[in-house]
Amino acid sequence: MEAPVAVVGSGIAGLFCALHLAEGGHDVLVLTKRNIEDSSTNWAQGGIAAILDRTAGEAIEAHVQDTLDAGDGACNEDVVRSVVLEAGARITDLLELGVRFQEDGAGGWHLVQEGGHSARRILHAKDATGREIERALVAATEAHPRITVESDAVVIDLIRRDHPHPERGVVGLWVQGEGDGKVRTVRTAAVVLATGGAGRLWEPTTNPPVSTGDGLAMAHRFGAAVRDLAFVQFHPTTVAHPQRTLLITEALRGEGAVLLDDEGLAAWKEEGGDPARFSFTLNASPLGSLATRDIVARAIDARLKKTGQTHVWLVTSHLDADTLQERFPYVQSMLNDLGLTLGEDPLPVQPAAHYTVGGVQVDGHGRALSTEGKVLPGLFAVGEVASTGMHGANRLASNSLLEAVVFAKRAADAILAGVDPVAATDIPAWRSDGLSLLEEHGALAHDLQTLRSTMGREVGIQRSHRRLARAKRRLDLLEHEVEATWRRCKPTRDLVELRNMVLVGRLVVDDALARTENRGLHYNADLV
Repeated sequence: MEAPVAVVGSGIAGLFCALHLAEGGHDVLVLTKRNIEDSSTNWAQGGIAAILDRTAGEAIEAHVQDTLDAGDGACNEDVVRSVVLEAGARITDLLELGVRFQEDGAGGWHLVQEGGHSARRILHAKDATGREIERALVAATEAHPRITVESDAVVIDLIRRDHPHPERGVVGLWVQGEGDGKVRTVRTAAVVLATGGAGRLWEPTTNPPVSTGDGLAMAHRFGAAVRDLAFVQFHPTTVAHPQRTLLITEALRGEGAVLLDDEGLAAWKEEGGDPARFSFTLNASPLGSLATRDIVARAIDARLKKTGQTHVWLVTSHLDADTLQERFPYVQSMLNDLGLTLGEDPLPVQPAAHYTVGGVQVDGHGRALSTEGKVLPGLFAVGEVASTGMHGANRLASNSLLEAVVFAKRAADAILAGVDPVAATDIPAWRSDGLSLLEEHGALAHDLQTLRSTMGREVGIQRSHRRLARAKRRLDLLEHEVEATWRRCKPTRDLVELRNMVLVGRLVVDDALARTENRGLHYNADLV
């Protein structure tokens, strides 16, 4: 099979890039593991941070500074500034594609504020912004004659030209169809990895089932540089429930919701007034419940460890219930299943793995770099799988969708500017001679549970040398066992995902062990 450009992933970054490539005259193949709508974008509640007027100097500078502050000194300021300046143009693109953001009733946009932001600058579609963006992008993608979408397509690996010289570029992909299990060779002049993050390595997580670190693992095996994988963002507020992880958007705290522990809740009920006065988060930051995600999640985690409780409380009963339910209908619809009501009931919440801040190192055009810092011809990474320098050590809320569209457009422009053609002789076929069918899937399920429980216990919000060393021993053993199965058996989606997840887990642990200071999302108690 041949495709001038293959985009792996169907979230905001992948589809936005595919649409710009198609508008530029390229035929594009979009490969997605499940259905086109299955992506982290579809699960995003909050919004997209953007200053629409690039001449608004003070507002631009404030957004830049908030991003740098959240990133804890690890952001690339040039990248941050360029992305913030490009926001207005990319929002215009989204509007032209049919995205419907919430209006304010006076001819403008209704803007909200989230933790770490010093002003209201976040466009949203109530509390289902990702779903609205994905709706518009899917509709535009399916209507475009130059884009072919292949669902249930598991990409096994990237194919190098003149193996083993990765600097000579990517020439294709090995892709397995879910239906027949056959592995096909797809020849392509450029591959855009838009595979999202690796949140499924942890338990609990806000991520969809497809977030298994596939792009990170493939790029690493190919020879691309990956960085900052120790920086994993845990969302502070997900409803503590034994069967489901329900994300409670940070915008709810932006509207005045407050985090309390049992003691603070009791004191507030007794004394009344502003519940923010009783929040344990004030011990971590004067911003209290509106501090950045790393600070709030760490404060909750520390409180739970100290009290032995499974959750803290997010209280909203001091706010107008009708306003909250009109503003957050998606959250309320989820809470209905649990018999909880915004504006009335305290919500039991706990942190959950949410966003992979590190990723495949790319340049300012989304081109993947080798471990020697050279551009890998034909290989691009955009969205959560990429590390652009925008987020530093901790992503500022609602900056991810902005970064995704900016770098997706830049990657499309770079591909349209010209990529080397692929010669037919460059492309090897997948070899499965001598491989047997995988018969014992129970072993994979056990290994996956071991991986997730290890990452959750040992490589969570707060870490230590001892915990990280224990995680490394377990992951080294898991990797050895999974690779033995991989060499012996024909691939399945479960095996491909587990192989990728174990590799990414080990890379996260290795990065965490190598760090000698606490910064942003990486907190090692032994370094205090």
